[in-house]
Amino acid sequence: MTDQQIQVTFYGGVGSVTGANFLLENVVHAQEESTKILVDCGMFQGDESAFEKNYEPFHYHPADIDILIITHAHADHIGRIPKLVRDGFRGVIYSTEATHDLAKVMLDDSLQIISYEAKKRNIDPLYTLDDVAETMSLWKHIPYHHTLELSGGFSVVLHEAGHILGSAIVKFRYGNKNIVFTGDLGNSPDPLLSDTEVIDDADYMIIESVYGDRNHEERDERITKLKNVVLETIAKQGILMIPSFALERTQNLLFVLNDLVESGELPNIPIFLDSPLAIDITNVFRKHQHLFNADAQQRLKKDSDIFSFPGFKETYSVNDSKAIMRAPNPKIIISSAGMSHAGRIIHHEKQYLDDPNNTLLFVGYQAVGTLGRIIQDGAKKVHILGKEVHVKARVETISGYSAHKDSEHLVEFVSHSAKRLQHVFVAMGETQSSLFLVQRIRDYLGVKATAPDVDASVMLDMS
Repeated sequence: MTDQQIQVTFYGGVGSVTGANFLLENVVHAQEESTKILVDCGMFQGDESAFEKNYEPFHYHPADIDILIITHAHADHIGRIPKLVRDGFRGVIYSTEATHDLAKVMLDDSLQIISYEAKKRNIDPLYTLDDVAETMSLWKHIPYHHTLELSGGFSVVLHEAGHILGSAIVKFRYGNKNIVFTGDLGNSPDPLLSDTEVIDDADYMIIESVYGDRNHEERDERITKLKNVVLETIAKQGILMIPSFALERTQNLLFVLNDLVESGELPNIPIFLDSPLAIDITNVFRKHQHLFNADAQQRLKKDSDIFSFPGFKETYSVNDSKAIMRAPNPKIIISSAGMSHAGRIIHHEKQYLDDPNNTLLFVGYQAVGTLGRIIQDGAKKVHILGKEVHVKARVETISGYSAHKDSEHLVEFVSHSAKRLQHVFVAMGETQSSLFLVQRIRDYLGVKATAPDVDASVMLDMS
């Protein structure tokens, strides 16, 4: 061993999309203490086994961790940070400012769900309000492209990932080489966000693979398909339910619907944003409009609020949400959670899925085991909030709205560093997707690639 080695351990985000958690540490002499840096500390999501995994002790000592770098504010990348703090972490948390602002909203909301689930199971919650407050007190901002010198000989730079507001590709420098953690990479070009930045100097890479085995439909098709689904619902005088991730997907949908309504391509009908979390997040987007891409910036010069339009209503309170039932058809309900595993959308699905005049439109990834995935896979009967519901509504999916790069564009992202890459570790995807992307990287780029196992450690030469 030399002093120019680092060890990476894959504690989460391998073998599944969720639970991102990677430990980076330098190799030092026996009498010295290594610097331990975590990248992300996400929630496992999906079925009951995922819930149980969140309660398991970390496979390292949280008090030993010096630094936590956060790629972005989705729950599967930040959801266990308060537990990490509760279990002893007192280091520094770094991210972009937008990620910090979104994380505060996301963790506050997550606490309500965690508390409810714990009460239902008669167990202690994963963390408390005090843990969230302590978490936010440890948080500091790094602007994009600013080189931050860390302890132990590491430095770090954040680059635009184009995935959600404030999302970052994390590039560490140690010795003479760079190791890049992609986090989740955006499906650029995005209606609102800047494109994913090109990284051409990675020596090692840990890359996501949510869509590692398939490609999205063309972007023009996604707008046309959304428009057609809305018009077909109107023709049937039905209800269009859109389970949408409160963060990013909802804001993209509002931006597109704003264009379609204000241009006259869609008639004015009631469109409800029935998610307090999505409403709060949309306000964070309004605060960070400087991060929007050039097209969105131009639109802001003509339209001061690109997330509001005729017929649109935010329903924050429970009473406002219940009042949606009294609004005449046709109507559109956009509500979280995006995988129909929680939130207000399940109340609407319970109420309206048994009507063939209605439509359920998925606009994002549905994890295995979630209600959304079960319906998407063709179930004719589902249980929602204690009731057996017959799925008679039309079920549609628009994958082009995904905030993740597809297989082709993931390979393209890797290709920019292909000449110097020594190893690509494919993670943050279901096993099939990860292994497919591994093979594509090997075949198309001639770059060594593997899909690591849970808790696997690798030693990397940085000399």
